[in-house]
Amino acid sequence: MEPWKTAFLSIGSNKGDKRGNLVLAVDVLTKDEGIRVERVSEFYKTAPQNYTDQDWFVNAALKIKTQYTPVQLLDRLKMFEREMDREGKPFRFGPRIIDLDIIDYDGQIIRTERLELPHPRMHERCFVLKPLCDIGANLVHPVLNQTTDELLKQIETDESQAVIALAQEEFS
Repeated sequence: MEPWKTAFLSIGSNKGDKRGNLVLAVDVLTKDEGIRVERVSEFYKTAPQNYTDQDWFVNAALKIKTQYTPVQLLDRLKMFEREMDREGKPFRFGPRIIDLDIIDYDGQIIRTERLELPHPRMHERCFVLKPLCDIGANLVHPVLNQTTDELLKQIETDESQAVIALAQEEFS
């Protein structure tokens, strides 16, 4: 295993018990030996993006410590997605029980066919930035050299990207 690194994840669901799916995903992550969940943002009801003819999402962000490399972490997250949603999403940006994305991994810049870090669309998405600001407002985008808070202020007036706070659940 690698030394512990800090990563930020975006999690979302728009099928079934959306809030419950996020709670379950956080629970699954906490049980993994190579992952320590350090912080969980508030939960937000968010308008769908890209493919808008679907139900709203519930999204959150996580700050974790991990001993996995970025690719190993990606593999673990995709495995958890498959375990939680046997049917998977019907198409790109389509409805899903759970979506787990790496937003930032220790400030690294990675560009491969399988993985791009920081997440290539994070700076365009209120549903990523708003929860991320709850737990990492001063996180600096390593390419744009701006904090998540600064990035959010640039796009939060976009009415097509509605983000509504929900009450935070207890995680014990």
